[in-house]
Amino acid sequence: MPRILGMDIPREKRIEAALPYIYGIGRYRSRMILEEAKVDPNKRAKDLSEAEIAKITSIIQSQYRIEGDLRREVTQNVRRHMDIGTYRGLRHRKGLPVRGQRTRTNARTRKGKKATVGAKIKTLPTA
Repeated sequence: MPRILGMDIPREKRIEAALPYIYGIGRYRSRMILEEAKVDPNKRAKDLSEAEIAKITSIIQSQYRIEGDLRREVTQNVRRHMDIGTYRGLRHRKGLPVRGQRTRTNARTRKGKKATVGAKIKTLPTA
C-alpha cells in the first residue's frame, strides 16, 4: 500500500478514489490536489512513482489540515461550545441532533437504542 502522510491508501483503487481514505480529503479536494500535482486521476495508487507521491504529499501538507490535526480541531470546537453553554453545546452534551433535525421520530443515531416505556412485566399464575 502506498503511504501518504503516514496513512496507507488502497493500492488497487484509482488515486482519485484512494485519496479520500485520508480523513479531511473528499472527492472534490482529491481532484484539486491531483490537478495541482499534475497527476492523472485515473492512475492506480500502486502505479504512482515516488516523485508523484512526494508531490501529492507536499501539496497536502502545505495547504490542508488532515487526520489528527483536523480531528483535534473539531473536538476542541465541540468542547468549546459545550463549555460556553451555547445551544449547540447543550445538544452535544445531551447527545441530541445539533443541526435542527426533528427528534420526535428519527434521530436514533444520536439518541441511541430506543428505550421502551410502559411495558408491564407479566407474571405467571401460581398454581
